[in-house]
Amino acid sequence: ITTSGNSKNVILAMKAANELNIKVFGFLGCSGGEALDYCDEAFIVPSDDTGRIQEAHILVGHIICQLIEEKLFA
Repeated sequence: ITTSGNSKNVILAMKAANELNIKVFGFLGCSGGEALDYCDEAFIVPSDDTGRIQEAHILVGHIICQLIEEKLFA
């Protein structure tokens, strides 16, 4: 998760995951930034407003958790 797509610590983690053949799904903002280059899949909120990006990331994160819970415990 990085609102700018350029958070160095996130990019380093993505690079390490790529080297270990671990799938990377990015929650990004703006245009995806440098982080987009290291994602297998990405959810990009096309905004420069940090608050809006974070709200969208939280919403989608909750939806994903709910879908997983329904699949596992239905």
